[in-house]
Amino acid sequence: MIDYQAIDLSQIQPSQFYISEEKLRAIETWFDPADLSNFEPIPIKTLDGALVSTDGHTRCVAAMLHGLTAVPFVWEQDELDWEMYRRCITACKEKDVYSVDDLRHRIISASEYEIKWNQWCDAMQAEVTAEREKDSAP
Repeated sequence: MIDYQAIDLSQIQPSQFYISEEKLRAIETWFDPADLSNFEPIPIKTLDGALVSTDGHTRCVAAMLHGLTAVPFVWEQDELDWEMYRRCITACKEKDVYSVDDLRHRIISASEYEIKWNQWCDAMQAEVTAEREKDSAP
């Protein structure tokens, strides 16, 4: 078994500003705060001086709701689109989401999540792509 490092949930800057109630319920079916062997570590990246979660937001909220203050983490190894993550973090801060604790109050239905998070992401990604195309045009 791999021995993962743990990170305090209060140190994590989320990169999404809503949690799907449906996804949270799905995690509740297997989550056991006394046994984190099934808990996939949260990928973390230091971005602009902040410890940012690139995935696993719902697992973090589940852990917090069960009284945990720290979770296993791994350093993000993938080369993701960091400009898009920066925009997500900016939007989080505009919505007063600075920690996992802030996400506990932003759990919404699956249909709301589709509109308020997934569609927001799609629009933001299209905007970034359009800006890049414009910048690279002769």
